[in-house]
Amino acid sequence: MKDFINDAEAATRALRQLFPATPLQRNEHLSARYGADIWLKREDLTPVRSYKLRGAFNAMRKVREAQPGQTNFVCASAGNHAQGMAFACRHFGVKGTIFMPVTTPQQKIDKTRTFGGENVVIELTGDYFDQTLAAAQTWCAAQGAHFLAPFDDEDVIEGQASVGVELLEQLGRMPDLVVLPVGGGGLSAGVTSYLREASFQTQFRFVEPLGGACLHEAFRLGHPEKLSRINSFVDGAAVAKLGEQTWQRLKDFSPDQVLLAPEDRVCITMLEMLNVEGIVLEPAGALSVDVLPELADLIRGKTVVCVTSGGNFDFERLPEVKERAQRYAGLKKYFILRMPQRPGALREFLSMLGPDDDISRFEYMKKSARNFGSILIGIETKRPGEFAAFTARMDAAGFTYRDITDDEALAEFLI
Repeated sequence: MKDFINDAEAATRALRQLFPATPLQRNEHLSARYGADIWLKREDLTPVRSYKLRGAFNAMRKVREAQPGQTNFVCASAGNHAQGMAFACRHFGVKGTIFMPVTTPQQKIDKTRTFGGENVVIELTGDYFDQTLAAAQTWCAAQGAHFLAPFDDEDVIEGQASVGVELLEQLGRMPDLVVLPVGGGGLSAGVTSYLREASFQTQFRFVEPLGGACLHEAFRLGHPEKLSRINSFVDGAAVAKLGEQTWQRLKDFSPDQVLLAPEDRVCITMLEMLNVEGIVLEPAGALSVDVLPELADLIRGKTVVCVTSGGNFDFERLPEVKERAQRYAGLKKYFILRMPQRPGALREFLSMLGPDDDISRFEYMKKSARNFGSILIGIETKRPGEFAAFTARMDAAGFTYRDITDDEALAEFLI
């Protein structure tokens, strides 16, 4: 471990060629809410707005030192790793070929091209990431290039450990608890490896999106295994399989140190950080803050560092984030209502709405029935309890309806 400590500190010093240490900021709002001393390690403020630049830079630096003639690098990524590698390629003056799925949003493609400039070529291939990865690895082998892994690489892990080096220097003491988001495990493996050597008194909690809990699955099985299905909403942490090398550094932790964050709840956290603090976080970047309510008893009176891992958020997604947040908070519901085809029926239904209820969606779906028609209706309210009163009034009036808010298949098709 001594070598890892020295190497992580050397990587941190080398990173100063690219950017100063990201801020470690005490958050007054969260500290007051939880009666704790809560700090945010703002990885959303690197030049590429995520910590991924650290690992990409360090891995490329080490390859260049060992193989000065290697000037050709390859990666497969649809997001932050691609941007980090592109930035590093331009810094070192080497060629980078970045494979991205055809479905990658144009904003991410444009940002990657901006960071890499003439040093990178972007290849769009495959509808799904597995297809993209296979194409990148095949091309890499044929070209004799170096494949730059996003997380499962010791040099990448060492680079991500620089987050721990910086936060310890900035805080000036060991925190009681560090909360880390987990995707493939590179960040958590690096930071914990560094800080555990410095002090075993610091505790750790790991946060995964509920629909991409590959560390949780690895603890359950005793080894990393590919998830059969993932929810890609928290795209910066929705990884199907934990890295083998990252697992070796994380396997000694306890499964109860892993917390799962529902994707829709993360949206509430994103909106709160934006509206209250003016901090723009991507879904993965909000994970560490999202689980603080679950840790309220543990952190009271303690010093806590939450790593906000990224801020690459496309504001075109804001309506979706708001929608998900409202639904999770119980402030918005969707119903399919069977409306009698008689005069006054619609007026009768509308009279059941409370003073704070608002219709956000209304779609008449009558097909062939003569006596009834179906209506898709979305309703927003200010307090979750209002819906119980509203449905009670519909029951009393004899209306037939179905709440489809949590019906994933119907909601996806109709909403």
